[in-house]
Amino acid sequence: MNLIKCKKCGINAQHHGKGLCFNCYRKFAWVKKLVTCKHCGKEKLHQGKGYCPNCYNKIFRYDSIKEANYVKYHKIPIELYKEVTKKCMVCGFSKIIDLHHLDHNKKNNDKSNLIGLCPNHHKMLHDYRFSEEVVKTLEAKGFKAKLTKF
Repeated sequence: MNLIKCKKCGINAQHHGKGLCFNCYRKFAWVKKLVTCKHCGKEKLHQGKGYCPNCYNKIFRYDSIKEANYVKYHKIPIELYKEVTKKCMVCGFSKIIDLHHLDHNKKNNDKSNLIGLCPNHHKMLHDYRFSEEVVKTLEAKGFKAKLTKF
């Protein structure tokens, strides 16, 4: 291990480059390269794998950010959320699924109280004109759904 006295901060640390410690090298000597983003085609600072920071996060970090938000908002484990929201319990749609509490109490996170609904059926369930139709369909499939009180 090659310890040096950093030229910028003066601490004894492992030599990284140009007589600087790793932290000072990252702050003062290392410069991000400009690249043409593979996704958006704009010339921006390189984040990783040939993408700009915005596109990189959209492509590679979207799922982890989304999962963290689910856990934070719904206060349920991500495994339970993924299990419940695999498909709409009314029509079987599986692309975009909302989480619905059957008893309309968002603090009751029991697995038997949670179902996945597509955005259309979720909106219909909360609309007085269509809620009875959706509740009947859910009851026919074995769920104990309640009508929304209007």
